[in-house]
Amino acid sequence: MKDLAEHQTSQAFRTTFVREPAALKHYPALVLNADFRPLSYYPLSLWPWQEAIKAVFADRVTILAEYDAEVRSQRMALRIPSVVVLKDYVKPQKRVAFTRFNLFLRDEFRCQYCGAQSDLTFDHVVPRSRGGVTTWENVVAACAPCNLRKANKSLKQAGMSLFAAPRAPDAEHMNAMGRRFPPGHLHDSWLDFLYWDAELEA
Repeated sequence: MKDLAEHQTSQAFRTTFVREPAALKHYPALVLNADFRPLSYYPLSLWPWQEAIKAVFADRVTILAEYDAEVRSQRMALRIPSVVVLKDYVKPQKRVAFTRFNLFLRDEFRCQYCGAQSDLTFDHVVPRSRGGVTTWENVVAACAPCNLRKANKSLKQAGMSLFAAPRAPDAEHMNAMGRRFPPGHLHDSWLDFLYWDAELEA
């Protein structure tokens, strides 16, 4: 029962607070778990500034960095948080959702037949017409030309091969992949808390 309660709490927390960057307005706050790691890398754990300020006043987070911008009320002015850390640890989610985006992320946004990075779709390695199922182990990212070429044939019949056998990724693998494909916008104050695979300056 305790594990179920913890799972439900974690799910509710993530559902409420982990946002896609595109859904945020100005001044999002990077949210770190109590171990000072992001709650998630994909999507990167960000809160709208309003929720970050509410969490500050509720004493649920500590501010680590701030924007230059302020919000004001009749009684006070407060600089908008850019990085906050939770005071209570939230158990990370281990199961990776089987979504189109996560499939592309697992396969490094490349066709698994030719390596192309454009016009991506997905392909059933064992075609559904031959009993293939829609699972991590049977679906790969594929460019449209390769998908058309393979059609409903087996790999051997199509004369094609995969770069790697598809498998279900774990959360650790997806976090590692997420670091390699950071979102388009990273505020300077976030960089000390994110471990992207970037080349270091000499």
